[in-house]
Amino acid sequence: MGLLLNRRVMETVVGLIIFLAIVGLVIYPNDTMTAAEDGLSLCFNIILPSLFPFFVLSSLLVELGFARYLGKFLEGLMRPLFNVSGACSLAFALGFIGGYPTGAKTAIAIYEKGLCTKTEGERLLSFCNNSGPAFILGVVGAGVFSSSKAGILLYLAHALASILVGIVFRFYGRSRPNSVSRSSESQIETVKLSEAFTKSVSGSFSSILNICAFVIFFSVTIRLMYLFGIIPSIARFLGTLTEGIGGSAEKVELLLTGIIEISSGVWTLRDAAASMRSQLVMAAFMMGWAGISVHCQVLTFIGGSGLSTRTYIGGKMLHAVLSAILTYFLSGLFKFEAPVASYLVEQLDGIFTLNFASSLKMSLTVSVVLTVAMFMFYMSRILIYAPKKRK
Repeated sequence: MGLLLNRRVMETVVGLIIFLAIVGLVIYPNDTMTAAEDGLSLCFNIILPSLFPFFVLSSLLVELGFARYLGKFLEGLMRPLFNVSGACSLAFALGFIGGYPTGAKTAIAIYEKGLCTKTEGERLLSFCNNSGPAFILGVVGAGVFSSSKAGILLYLAHALASILVGIVFRFYGRSRPNSVSRSSESQIETVKLSEAFTKSVSGSFSSILNICAFVIFFSVTIRLMYLFGIIPSIARFLGTLTEGIGGSAEKVELLLTGIIEISSGVWTLRDAAASMRSQLVMAAFMMGWAGISVHCQVLTFIGGSGLSTRTYIGGKMLHAVLSAILTYFLSGLFKFEAPVASYLVEQLDGIFTLNFASSLKMSLTVSVVLTVAMFMFYMSRILIYAPKKRK
């Protein structure tokens, strides 16, 4: 009876929220359309050109067997450090290069190909999904703080926190009975490049559409929450409660925005009145947490895989806290001679005017290197394993 009552209460609350959202769309059509346009512009100019090549290449690397091949060499590193198979190193590496949510997508693909166990896949999800260097060094470091030192500091803290999360979660699932990956003892099979390529492109495009849908949705959601005064009201309440430990309504409002959507949250820091150190700590927390929008994107990939989301959510919460702590201490090693407001903002204009062509160029610069490496591996594999298969 109690469970049924709780379900009815939840359905009533959700229905009320949906009703208010519809009312907001009717009352504020221009504001919501502007928010949707901003989200669409972000998808077209940043997300599509930067993520799509990495999605295709990461899928190709898994389909062609590169993860299994790489795992043989890195088993001695990944197993004692993170207690996962060497094949998981591909998701860990691409997670740092491609940014959200490349690492999670690659990790799920590795599990679905049978290159790691379910427990290893859940461990991997806790620390492999990270923000990429292009976002941290370019958008946050150069664009928001107009400082390359700030970008380097944030990236070091972000990477170190991710490694620490992986070490912590290496103990997850140790009570479960030991098992081996479904393909751990199988030979590497030759896959047609044409088949792998078409599957990777079509699957990656579908994933990009899902990501863009969430970005646009949460762009409108955040705007509505501001128009209805929800975020400012919560920020004032929590700011009052945290005044004793240095909190304020402005800081809470910035954090709430970043907790919902990482890009919007980090971007609002450029106009904040807080100290440089406080802004760096908040930026580190936002990037470690990644935002509800990114989590929804990852959940679409986890959906039918059978993997639990507990380690992923727990890992991102721990990543956010560790990133903030590390940034606070590391910021003492960097000297920022001027306050935030006095830094040059010329690089900021460059981020605003970033278009599809320039974003695609930056993304392809890294992608070409991976493509060449993948092609060399594919050709060497054909030369080595094709004669064995004929025998």
